[in-house]
Amino acid sequence: MFQSSAPIETAADVPKLGLVCITTSPEVRFKTMTRKRLLQLDEAAQTEALRSLYGENLKRLNQALTFCQEHQIRLYRLISNAFPFSDTPLGDRILAEYSDALRQVGDRAQAAGIRLVLHPDQFVVLNSDNPTVIANSITILGAQARWFDLMGLPQSPWAAMNIHGGKGDRAERLIQVIGNLPTPIRSRLTLENDEHTYSTASLIDICRAAHIPLVFDAHHHLIHERLDSYDHPSVGQMLAAARTTWPESTWQLVHISNGREALHDPRHSDLIATMPTSYRQAPWIEVEAKQKEVAIAHLSQTWLQPEAS
Repeated sequence: MFQSSAPIETAADVPKLGLVCITTSPEVRFKTMTRKRLLQLDEAAQTEALRSLYGENLKRLNQALTFCQEHQIRLYRLISNAFPFSDTPLGDRILAEYSDALRQVGDRAQAAGIRLVLHPDQFVVLNSDNPTVIANSITILGAQARWFDLMGLPQSPWAAMNIHGGKGDRAERLIQVIGNLPTPIRSRLTLENDEHTYSTASLIDICRAAHIPLVFDAHHHLIHERLDSYDHPSVGQMLAAARTTWPESTWQLVHISNGREALHDPRHSDLIATMPTSYRQAPWIEVEAKQKEVAIAHLSQTWLQPEAS
């Protein structure tokens, strides 16, 4: 039973739930290759391996869109290594071979009303003490922004590329680096509060200074502040404050997860048992649960239905 007593919204106001990367069922799976494996091949074999990998993952991205259409899912988060090694000259050249296919994917998603977003890996850190880490992070973000450019997705946080704040006590460096990012990255970049380093309030200040949006994560906020409920007043307050960082309030994106074994467990549970009441006001919600589409279906059948209130 859901712990929410929110009033029922009209159909137009119902939050849209998003699928994260893969499905529990075999419909949406992507191929991968390690850097070690790629480097064991000669240049010709590397080219063919990446060409095959990119082609297969484009098919699977189309399968993901089909899955979302069939299940009325309006947001899809791409896997961060859908096109591995595209941050290298070889990978970038091969990716360009698929320009038409990528544009078809982007056009299809937009025609179907499916919002595409991305969450780069955690080793992307823009305020590291190591300049090489920052440079590598920008290279990775640049390659992923190119995916979205080739898909024809807007250079705006509608096509969000979401990262965490990185190193603690490095707010000024983070703001400075963000300000100097190339437009295809900076225009899509969002920050997300985390469990330990940056509080929601501190990241909202950073986002305002850097002129980028905040993706609010209620579970991270709960853990960071050691709150006893998703309906603690600060959850709704931070949700509303985060909305002011978005250029369009209707674009606001949030995350939801529950602790696997306990309220403050950072590990994600299989399903979402507890939703913040304030999330009725969230336009877009990425569901970060282990059971993926099963969790979305569960929320759709319960929390989004009138009898759930």
